[in-house]
Amino acid sequence: MTDEIDMIIDLHTHTYPLSYDSDLSPDALIIAAKSAGLDGICLTEHDAFWSEAEIEELRVKHQFPVFAGAELNTEEEHLIVFGFKQWLIGMSGAEFVIEKVREFKGTVVIAHPFRRKILHGYDDPSGERFKQELDKACKNPLFSKVAALETQNAHGNERENSFSAELARRLNQRTTGGTDAHEAADVGHAATYFEREIKSLEELIIELKAGRFRALSTQEITQKLKPSKAKRKSEEWKEKFEKMRQSGLYTEFGD
Repeated sequence: MTDEIDMIIDLHTHTYPLSYDSDLSPDALIIAAKSAGLDGICLTEHDAFWSEAEIEELRVKHQFPVFAGAELNTEEEHLIVFGFKQWLIGMSGAEFVIEKVREFKGTVVIAHPFRRKILHGYDDPSGERFKQELDKACKNPLFSKVAALETQNAHGNERENSFSAELARRLNQRTTGGTDAHEAADVGHAATYFEREIKSLEELIIELKAGRFRALSTQEITQKLKPSKAKRKSEEWKEKFEKMRQSGLYTEFGD
């Protein structure tokens, strides 16, 4: 962590094999997170759950804060849940999931609220569909029943993330940032700022419920985290990354 912040955590990532569409192993993700200057990482696999023993093993191995969540695909939205670790009949419905997570003293963030909405500029040159979708979302009580909305998603473009940010602003909702990482080059392009240090999943849930956090802006990400996406795609970085992976050394790369 730096002197200017208390903690920066990526709340939304995916690793193989629990997330079938990810090219990242858990080890590779953590290496990339440390290199990018993050203070912690959350593993939020698609409809799959990590055990606390597995997470603790990763924490100890890498000497790095790692937290477990899950991204649940419901009929309405994708929900990032913390403190809930089992699949139940009825979890295709967002309202059901939110209620169950509350029963287990957990908390929920809605991932990429712009998804499943037609927001492409070339389909909507006047911006009318954007406005209609935004007005419609503001009337949906689901967006007010969670701890926060993910307003910075590294896989979303500026227009899509601006939709999520405006939705949160209108609803006076808290905001989070997450890369939705599926490859090493994704890491370090979205994250959440927390006002306090977090050492456990229980503390993460407490801070999310207390609202002591916010999404980092694009400008803040550029200032706080390293290296750049272009650098991580370079052959030099890939070579360093592979050497580090093979050696078992998990310190940050130099500039």
